[in-house]
Amino acid sequence: MTDLHHHERHVPGFGVVTFRPVEPDADADVIHRWVSQERARFWGMLDADRDRVAEIYRYVDTLPTHHAYLTLRDGDPVALFQTYQPEHDPVGECYPVRPGDHGGHLLIGTPVRPEPGFTGTLLAEFVAFVFTDPDRLRLVMEPDARNERAIARLRRAGFVEGPLIDLPHKQARLMFLDRSA
Repeated sequence: MTDLHHHERHVPGFGVVTFRPVEPDADADVIHRWVSQERARFWGMLDADRDRVAEIYRYVDTLPTHHAYLTLRDGDPVALFQTYQPEHDPVGECYPVRPGDHGGHLLIGTPVRPEPGFTGTLLAEFVAFVFTDPDRLRLVMEPDARNERAIARLRRAGFVEGPLIDLPHKQARLMFLDRSA
């Protein structure tokens, strides 16, 4: 693992949010539980079994350009975040990558109970986490073009819509957030 970035912050009224690198074998059960649900179909792992999930994250672990983080709230897993350098990803072939661009994927885990503001808080923490590196000037996300809820959520968080792009496994809507925003 090349990026040992571990980030923890107390969010008033929410709890302690921790980002830590995914441990593929230890975390495979919880990740598999999330990605195998219909609501996570846009993540593209509906049919993956637990061993396949562990294998995918062991592979991500070997890449210096892509990182996966388990997000914890007061010690309990609540989300999966992945970051990547767009110039080393298929996304980078679909739009003009600028210096300082950094890509992200977000999968919110299954909440124990519905909680207003839960996703927004985690998304804001993810944005803050990405921008702790001063070289990152713009966050790029590419939700499935059919995932209107995700697109609306990103828009509310300040992201600006970019073009539709065709990726190997989906049509996606590029969404951009400038650090200055």
